[in-house]
Amino acid sequence: MVNKSYRWSNSYRLIVEAGYNTDGKRVKRTKTIKVSGRREAEKELAKFQVEVEAGEYIAPEKMTFYNFVDEWHQKYAIKHLEAKTLESYSYMLKNHIEPTFSSKRLDEIKSLHIVSFLKALEQDGSRKDDKSGGLSSTSIRFIHRILKDIFERAVEWKIIKSNPVSSVKRPKVSSSRVEVYTEAEVSDLLKALQNEPQHWRIMISLALTTGLRRGELLALEWDHINLDEGIIEVNQSLSYVNGENIIKPPKTKSSVRKVSIPEALISDLKEYQEQTISSKQNLADKWEGHPDHFFVFSSWNGKPYYHTVPGTWFRRFLKRNHLKPIRFHDLRHTSATLLINQGVHAKTIASRLGHADIRTTMNIYGHALQSADKIAADTLNALLSPKVDTS
Repeated sequence: MVNKSYRWSNSYRLIVEAGYNTDGKRVKRTKTIKVSGRREAEKELAKFQVEVEAGEYIAPEKMTFYNFVDEWHQKYAIKHLEAKTLESYSYMLKNHIEPTFSSKRLDEIKSLHIVSFLKALEQDGSRKDDKSGGLSSTSIRFIHRILKDIFERAVEWKIIKSNPVSSVKRPKVSSSRVEVYTEAEVSDLLKALQNEPQHWRIMISLALTTGLRRGELLALEWDHINLDEGIIEVNQSLSYVNGENIIKPPKTKSSVRKVSIPEALISDLKEYQEQTISSKQNLADKWEGHPDHFFVFSSWNGKPYYHTVPGTWFRRFLKRNHLKPIRFHDLRHTSATLLINQGVHAKTIASRLGHADIRTTMNIYGHALQSADKIAADTLNALLSPKVDTS
């Protein structure tokens, strides 16, 4: 049944019979829509009737957070979110968000509930991984983002009138000083690498001198390196999603870039390239690399590395050689800091690292930039200071 609603123009109330309840009373499902005319309203009624008869219709006032997340996942997330992002969303939903909100009706969740929930994530025992302490500020901000996104869709689809997360301030991320190597420590690192297998020596050296991300290094192919000009074209990244390696474009448009290789590495790279080509030919049928991708760094049989392999090897290498422990990603930070200390302009560094905005570079490496600026000021101060006549 379609009834014209006189509260708004072009507003119609749809009514569908849904059998009887346990008391023998007739059950009706209703829905108010806004369309251009009665003919369109009749079409919407037909769709509504199918939903009700299939048991797929949930009245907005009875929709739980759990029910809506399922709708959000099928009708929005799968289409609009990248596979890795969706995997991260799903992990946070399952382990942190749904245990608190699953059974709550969507329209009953208020801003105060969100504030209390985010605060609770800071408390000891909220990590869900048997480690002490609460979630990191970065994880809590990520959860805030997930909730805001989900409730935004609920508003857009007219399930609720307002987003309870919109009035909750985005959690601050605790700034931590970037851990990097000094020039002396880099020298010790490079010396220790001389005793390591060639592919690891090349990977660590490239990470240190080009600032490429781990995923960019793992997806690097020989076709992307011009050894005559000393240029690397960064145009893809490798990530591990749902149990398999996925090659995709880098995280932002600015991450697609060309990076110059230090001349001192060119001869090593040429030698390494010859060895990898020879190994591929010698393995013949045992080569299991992708037919369309010849990776610079891979397992002995051509398969791409599992994403945690570089970090695990690097951590053990540092411990074995009694070097200061840093993360594999900190090689990228070290690369940027060394350039800053050499007086390279922040815009050049941002371009080399693939930052979309120079402000990102300034925020991450602000401490190093400030130190370099102090050195520059001291240099100028020496020029301005009156010279003392010692004769």
